[in-house]
Amino acid sequence: MLGFIRRYLGVKIFLSYLIVIIVGVVVLATAAEFAIPGSFNRHMAAMGSMMSPTMGSSETMERDLFASFRTAVNEALLLAASAAFLVAVFVSIFVTRQVVSPLSAMKAASQHIVAGNYAERVKIRGDIDRGEFDELDQLALTFNRMASKLEKTEAMRRQLIGDVAHELRTPLTTIQGYMEGLMDGVLPVDESTYQAVYHEADRLKRLVNDLQELSRVESGAYELDCQPISVLSLLVSVYERLEGQFVEKGVKLKTAVPENLPAVLVDEDRIGQVLLNLVGNALQYTPAGGAVTISAEREYAEVQVTVSDTGIGISPEHLPNIFTRFYRVDKSRSRAGGGSGIGLTIAKHLVEAHGGQIWANSAGPGKGSKFAFTLPVSR
Repeated sequence: MLGFIRRYLGVKIFLSYLIVIIVGVVVLATAAEFAIPGSFNRHMAAMGSMMSPTMGSSETMERDLFASFRTAVNEALLLAASAAFLVAVFVSIFVTRQVVSPLSAMKAASQHIVAGNYAERVKIRGDIDRGEFDELDQLALTFNRMASKLEKTEAMRRQLIGDVAHELRTPLTTIQGYMEGLMDGVLPVDESTYQAVYHEADRLKRLVNDLQELSRVESGAYELDCQPISVLSLLVSVYERLEGQFVEKGVKLKTAVPENLPAVLVDEDRIGQVLLNLVGNALQYTPAGGAVTISAEREYAEVQVTVSDTGIGISPEHLPNIFTRFYRVDKSRSRAGGGSGIGLTIAKHLVEAHGGQIWANSAGPGKGSKFAFTLPVSR
């Protein structure tokens, strides 16, 4: 019996109502038991002057009247308590069902979600738009939001598996093709062929390293060694590493940093990784004769770093997804000359780990792009 009660919330609520009813009945009966004698005596005292001496023994009559009065009161109380008990039982059942039914619906929906049906939702009885909903409706709304997030997460997981498989397949297929050509004697055994195979193997290695890095930053399996450092020194380091590539492609690299800019509290290697990714992307998508500018300015307790270019730009519909793993603005473009497609995702996690934010802006195709992020000022 106790096990049955523990398993069902409705039974617990119903029993709690019954306990309240029983306690009320007991209190009512007890109070009546103590109140009846005093009330009877007061009424009899008031009636004493009107009673005739010839009516027999007053004590006998008083006892008979008191017994009849008590019997009548008890019968009235019994009938009233019985009626109240029955009504309370029906009301308790109704209220219990109203409370338990949405919880039962959430239980059933959660079981469907556990089984893999992430599209399952719970019906909300109140009017959310007008603000007419109670705590159970709020719980149902939160449950639906959780289910929606799980559905999106599952979709992203499936997409990630497909994207990783595609990204791994491309270099592996190329390497396999070169090896088959070498074995069949179709391709010459010379340095150019070996260089092509090495290039694809190196591309595969970079992809695996990026995936490993993405796994670390998304799970937070790393520690930041934050130290005060000037923004100018960060930009100089990036400038020195990429200057040769800019010169080779014919793209100008400019910097614009105020002299009085305060130091930022960051992990130099991690933020350097973010800057290299953003500046490298700007170089990749800026044609010869264009320019890439790295600027910085103070915004209250933060420093905003901006990487802008005069490159191919980004359409507005792509901006909300630009930091999504493997997201491609041009679905038909090959990545043979690009990166793994997860550099911006890594950059986003690293910036947010420092307590900052990162975003992208563009006026549209052919009008360049701007990537900006914030970093905390060193105090």
